[in-house]
Amino acid sequence: MSFRLKAAIAAAFALSASAAVMASDMSIAGEAVPSAVSLTALPTAPSAGTTSAVIFAAPREVAQPLASAPKGDTILSPATPASSLASLVDAQGAPEELDGDMKCLAGAVYFEAKGESLEGQLAVARVIINRAKSGRFADSLCGVVYQPSQFSFVRGHAMPPIRTESRDWREAVAIAQIAVSDEWDSLAEGALYFHARRVSPGWGKARLASIDNHVFYR
Repeated sequence: MSFRLKAAIAAAFALSASAAVMASDMSIAGEAVPSAVSLTALPTAPSAGTTSAVIFAAPREVAQPLASAPKGDTILSPATPASSLASLVDAQGAPEELDGDMKCLAGAVYFEAKGESLEGQLAVARVIINRAKSGRFADSLCGVVYQPSQFSFVRGHAMPPIRTESRDWREAVAIAQIAVSDEWDSLAEGALYFHARRVSPGWGKARLASIDNHVFYR
């Protein structure tokens, strides 16, 4: 056998072996990727006059789990009811600048019940709201608060100065917001009147509750 014939046979054999290896590689590349691995292909713009042979799936939105709260903390969300009135007050955040009826309501809570329990403050706020809805008093919160001879802290149709940086004011604002949105039931629900424990006016009204320094009536 001539040298040239031997070389030609060797070249053909090498070419056949190379083609077999390439086919094996392509077969391996086409195997399914294990489920534990997720690969995302980046789309590229197709050349003019050609159609892409790859269809890219739309991006998926990945929901990130909420970080767990430290032990002893409570995470409040709109779908999770507050576990206590105190936690609901804390969830209100810092008070913003108020005007109109909200300032009147928070001011009444501040002057009538500051330093008392949150339940006592809420009961005072509910009395003012109930009066505005009753049709028997003024039809606005400010109208109820400034109605003559109703609240002793009102002087000359005005409120005394308020320490707006104090904790008492922050609580009063939060309680006013909770009362207006009706987020928590008062222990004196439905009350229209209240007076300090130290007095005994002898009202012929239905007594509902006694909370802190006040007695509430319907």
